[in-house]
Amino acid sequence: MRRRAAMARTATRRTVLLTAALSLLAAACQTEDGDGDGDGRSPFTGEQGAGEKVLAVKIDNVRAARPHTGLDKADIVYIEQVEAGLTRILAILASDLPESLGPVRSARESDLELLRQFGTPALAYSGVQSRLRPLVEAAPLIPLPPGELTDGYVRDPSRSAPHNLYLRPDRALRAASGASAPRDIGFRFGSAPSGGRKTGERTVRFPAASFTFDWSSSEKRWLVSMDGSPARTNGSDRLSAATVVVQYVTVRPSDYGDRSGSNTPYTETVGSGRALVLRDGREYEAEWSRPSASAGTTFTDTEGRRLPFARGPVWVVLAPVD
Repeated sequence: MRRRAAMARTATRRTVLLTAALSLLAAACQTEDGDGDGDGRSPFTGEQGAGEKVLAVKIDNVRAARPHTGLDKADIVYIEQVEAGLTRILAILASDLPESLGPVRSARESDLELLRQFGTPALAYSGVQSRLRPLVEAAPLIPLPPGELTDGYVRDPSRSAPHNLYLRPDRALRAASGASAPRDIGFRFGSAPSGGRKTGERTVRFPAASFTFDWSSSEKRWLVSMDGSPARTNGSDRLSAATVVVQYVTVRPSDYGDRSGSNTPYTETVGSGRALVLRDGREYEAEWSRPSASAGTTFTDTEGRRLPFARGPVWVVLAPVD
């Protein structure tokens, strides 16, 4: 009898230990791997509702192009340097589509490398210079300039060209039947890690542009300012992000230029380097790594562990290395 009781207690302890181990493993997987396959969460935001297709849109970002329309619906917002030290935006949408998005402007060579990690996304843009067009046509994406999507764009007569071209995202995705579904591009989501520095504001500067991110504890978001002014949509909603990544990259001259003779910068997003990850009012030192154009980009802490993002929209500022 005593032997049976001892065996029963041993079995119970083993069951408890096994259950605890499985719980720890599940928690670790959630932090390391983000969200489990098939749970309906977006690999871009960590929130419910991944969407069916990936749509990338190149958006103007000079002062005359603001306020933007529909940018608050983007899952990921990339900030890239262009001619004369200015910036443009590459917005990634899948989980939610605005009625209108823009203003839309021309694509750049750097976009082709950056978008490879998304599989075969649709890319909406207003045009490219003639020498770059063969590279766009050969890239693994579905190009959707106005000439290919005549009913997918509208001009706003209240704005001056070229800052008045807007995309109808629903029509764009209907025309992009072969666009890839959202997939893992290296982001991980979960609870805030330990460490980091308490940070209320971070400004990132380009040669002729700047972005400031202010933490709002009430909204639990980083509020975006561009060139010193609060960034809003044309509906007056403040642009914000749950996570901001400042990814320090090499920005070098390309083989292309604009009509004024300025060289078009090429932003290298394959390789590795330093990054800052802003979430929950704190700033974390990180390393980014992307071994090839078809691979995703991973972000790790100073000890080599995957650094989880807060769930929600992610802004990635591709800042030039100092």
